[in-house]
Amino acid sequence: MTTAPPEIRIRAASVSDWEALAALRDQPGVRAGTLRLPFAPPEQTRKWLENLTESDMLIVAELDGRIVGLAGLHRHSGRRQHAADLGMSVHDDYRRRGIGKALLDALIDAADRWLGISRIELTVFTDNEAAIALYRHAGFVTEGVLKSWARRDGALADVLVMARLRA
Repeated sequence: MTTAPPEIRIRAASVSDWEALAALRDQPGVRAGTLRLPFAPPEQTRKWLENLTESDMLIVAELDGRIVGLAGLHRHSGRRQHAADLGMSVHDDYRRRGIGKALLDALIDAADRWLGISRIELTVFTDNEAAIALYRHAGFVTEGVLKSWARRDGALADVLVMARLRA
């Protein structure tokens, strides 16, 4: 298990974080890496947080008391309960400081040691080289490419489908 740099605090997200998380999710770089639409009302984030279930694990990264990262696992059910989807976002102004790695390490640790999740899945836009490198370093492998997967900045963009398997 790896730990976050001492100045980064990883903790569970709470509904009371909704305004800070709405601002984080509205960052241009964050939005470009997700399916979030521009001009989303901040209350949408509050409602999303209120509707999380026991199948969801959502964590935040704080630096100097400010939320600068968000990551989560959404566990599947039934015959897919061994698998979970992963999503991550790091504030545009705080990238390349180990925040993404700290969030990813925390979720992988929870998946491996506490949740019994042996397959973590994600999609990442093919031009997001930093995220792809982070995921590969953590043991994720590319399973395929989805062509014209989503509209982004006026054009259709491809994503990699990646997964980390633990025996």
